[in-house]
Amino acid sequence: MAGSVKDLSKYRFEKAIDDINAAESLYNDKFYNVALNRSYYAIFHAIRAVNALDGFDSSKHSGVIAHFNQFHVKTGEFSKQTSKIIRNISDFREQADYEDFYEPTDMEVVDILEKAKILIEEVRVFLTAASVL
Repeated sequence: MAGSVKDLSKYRFEKAIDDINAAESLYNDKFYNVALNRSYYAIFHAIRAVNALDGFDSSKHSGVIAHFNQFHVKTGEFSKQTSKIIRNISDFREQADYEDFYEPTDMEVVDILEKAKILIEEVRVFLTAASVL
C-alpha cells in the first residue's frame, strides 16, 4: 500500500525509534557489539526519514549519508556535529560487525548511544517542523 512521502518518513522514523530502544536493551544485557549495530541503524533510519521528504533513497548506505550531508547538513538544517556523529557511529558499527575480536568498552557504547539519541532528537524536531510527526 503506497502512501505519501510524509507517511514514508514517519514510518522510517518509527523504525529509528525501535532500533534505538533495541540498542538500549541490548546494552543493558551487555550485548555491546549488537547494541552498536542497532545504534547505527537507528541513525540510518532517522536520516532516511529526512531523505524521504526529498524523494531520495539509495541502496547504498554511503549514498543515503552523502545525500543527507549535502542537502541537510551543508544547508544548515542540521549541525555539522550531526555529520560527525554519523561518521563516528558508522566507524564503530563497522568495527563491531566486521573486525574479529573487537570488543567495545562499556563507555564506548554509552557514548555511541548518547550520540545516536542526540541525532534522533534533532531529526524528531526537524520532522515535527515538517508536519510529519
